[in-house]
Amino acid sequence: MPSVMRGRAAAGFAVAAACGIAAVVTAQSPSPSRLALPTLTLPPGFSISVYADNVPNARSMTLGPAGTLFVGTRTAGVVYAVVDANKDQKADRVFTIATGLEMPNGVAVRDGSLFVAEVSRILRFDHIETALEKPPAPVVVTDAFPRDRHHGWKFIAFGPDGWLYVPVGAPCNVCERADARYASITRIRPDGSGLEVFASGVRNTVGFDWHPVTKALWFTDNGRDMLGDDLPPDELNVAPAKGRHFGFPYCHGGTIADPEFGLKRPCPEFTPPARALGPHVAALGMRFYTGSMFPAAFRNQILIAEHGSWNRRAPIGYRVMKVTLSGDRVTGYEPFVEGWLQGRKPWGRPVDVLVMPDGALLVSDDLAGAIYRISYAR
Repeated sequence: MPSVMRGRAAAGFAVAAACGIAAVVTAQSPSPSRLALPTLTLPPGFSISVYADNVPNARSMTLGPAGTLFVGTRTAGVVYAVVDANKDQKADRVFTIATGLEMPNGVAVRDGSLFVAEVSRILRFDHIETALEKPPAPVVVTDAFPRDRHHGWKFIAFGPDGWLYVPVGAPCNVCERADARYASITRIRPDGSGLEVFASGVRNTVGFDWHPVTKALWFTDNGRDMLGDDLPPDELNVAPAKGRHFGFPYCHGGTIADPEFGLKRPCPEFTPPARALGPHVAALGMRFYTGSMFPAAFRNQILIAEHGSWNRRAPIGYRVMKVTLSGDRVTGYEPFVEGWLQGRKPWGRPVDVLVMPDGALLVSDDLAGAIYRISYAR
């Protein structure tokens, strides 16, 4: 598969210079032979293929109106544009839009512009799909976010209200901070103005989406560490309106009082999770399935990428899960794709999921440096 990443090095350095930061050199992705797709299990009728295998540290994804897939990274400091020019459901080219950024995990598109979230600021690349060969210098939309790198990487998305939603993780495993921006989901207008806290008590969300019918915000949240292998759970939460508090650092999983902070505020004060997920599964990207390719039972249900535990004695996660809803009530939580974890060693780690216009589902993998395409044949 051809790539223009090496050819784009000079432009990448130019963009980095315009950002006022140094460029970085990205690592090479594993070869396709190292992508052990036969180990992955899916329900009958579903199949998985490699959409792109040269996207090192692939993290959050968003789609441009012309069909360009934009991909952020966390450790690589790079933003990519992935193009399937001949529409054969496999990428033809991977462009490097920018290098040398600080944890540019989050990407979102609005009115033809690409928004990229660094740790403390939001950048905007205008008219991006017409300038993949020579990306423009970015505009700084805002630099109003904290500079803490601990949980500083961000998932971003535009809501139905037109605001850009930007989470700010807790700058710690568990702590209190007077600054209300910490452990929250904030939102700003597209021009960077009007920063406000939408939801509080959110330790570290790296994935959210809005219900296609109710327009309520649903989001994953990673639970704290150092309470053992089985506590607390990660969470799936729903915020139907501004102003909800989801418990951190006082309460975890809706019922577990924090040993240090729990006496200050009891669990019943807070909005409980819609569903307690597996402990330490690192639930990241989530989307409602809105396509028409998958069976009808998937329509308006949630798919979650579980990145996998990093310090649990028996590893857990490393899979894509399906969450079934009945109205606003969770009625099911079961594996959709498994197999990235073989024994105690993963060969891949799912980060984000994205529904494509044809109804297929893309899954990013930052360990293998790849993006997969899941399809269904009736």
